[in-house]
Amino acid sequence: MAHAQPEYLGRHPGWPARLGPLAVPAGVVELRPVKLGDGGTWSDIRIRDERHLVRWEPSTPGGWARRNAPAEWPGRWWLLRGAARRGAALPFAIVLDGTLVGQVMVGNVVREPLLSAYVGYWCDARVNGKGVTTAAVALVVDHCFGPVGLHRLEATVRPENGPSLRVLAKLGFREEGLFERYLDVDGAWRDHLCFALTAEEMPLGGLAARLVAEGRASRP
Repeated sequence: MAHAQPEYLGRHPGWPARLGPLAVPAGVVELRPVKLGDGGTWSDIRIRDERHLVRWEPSTPGGWARRNAPAEWPGRWWLLRGAARRGAALPFAIVLDGTLVGQVMVGNVVREPLLSAYVGYWCDARVNGKGVTTAAVALVVDHCFGPVGLHRLEATVRPENGPSLRVLAKLGFREEGLFERYLDVDGAWRDHLCFALTAEEMPLGGLAARLVAEGRASRP
């Protein structure tokens, strides 16, 4: 028997959206669409955290400082906004106590019959290890398997990226295999582990509710 797909209104159900709040040791985490005014803070964090981020992100022609300068943001924001309007992406800003601290990107959104996408994320190094990224990704995953109507989410991570691997493990992502020489990162083609999660694997109530039940977060 064929699997019946739900009917959606518009090209991108579930967008735009504001997610949260969810309280963690660092403060109150919320998500919202990225906006043009984020450029200054975005640039400050990324230039300051170059040594923290450059090891995990795609190589940047022209150098890190230039590619992450405030003047680069309007063009990036325009592309992100366009992708969101086409239904191809959900570009979220991570906000901690009202201040931008990172991003969660849901990209390559494919509708029927796959209903799939990938999820990527980065966060200000000053709040790493305080539950911010885990809470942010949990909220986005719940949203993707809820209002957005996806069936599968995928994440790829370098085997050396311990903090990111821990985020995915806490959220229940399942390791599927190794992609050899998958992405040009930090000047070379790097292997990445592939992780995935499907709607059938979601806990009752969602990932955010499970974080609360485990004592990792609370509802403010």
